Amino acid sequence: MASRPDVLVFDIGNVLIGWDPRNLYRQLFQGRPDEMEWFLANVCTNAWNLEQDRGREFGAAVQLLQNEHPEHLHALIRAYDERWLEMLSGAIADSVAVLERLHANGVPLYAITNWNQHKFRETRKVYAFLDRFRGIVVSGEERLLKPDPAIYHVLCERYSLRSGQCVFIDDSEKNVHAANAMGMHGLQFHTPQRLQADLQALGFPL
Repeated sequence: MASRPDVLVFDIGNVLIGWDPRNLYRQLFQGRPDEMEWFLANVCTNAWNLEQDRGREFGAAVQLLQNEHPEHLHALIRAYDERWLEMLSGAIADSVAVLERLHANGVPLYAITNWNQHKFRETRKVYAFLDRFRGIVVSGEERLLKPDPAIYHVLCERYSLRSGQCVFIDDSEKNVHAANAMGMHGLQFHTPQRLQADLQALGFPL
């Protein structure tokens, strides 16, 4: 019989800390939501941002877009870098409460996050609960992105973990599927309350 998983691996963005570029750009496009959505769909896109999560420097990324778009958009493009922390809506309090109880009860905690390496260092200065993790694998530092299986292997090899002992928690279904495929027990995050119930059902002390 397989042993019960005893290690938890968290995603961070939109599981423990809220992130959405609209948190910033609603301020910059006051009263013009359609223009904001066009800008995020056509200029500072998810695909463009993902390359920063893969490790591309923000300075180079901003310059790339400024070369492609007219000057009246340049300040808006720079804001994605210069005011990045304003895209965070803060800690998801009930999720952090679950994390804190797990930590207090001695559960080994790790994280894998798609996050630019420089922006993650800034974020760690703001959110002290990130120090609860025994190890964090940051995509920008590894030049790997979830759901690439390689980033899950980095965690296991670096911290001497077996995939079968790990429960992986992520709001992205494709990232959960990738974790399952390599032998982890994947849980898709929906709400902190459901997360707590799911972890209790797996025997974690909460």
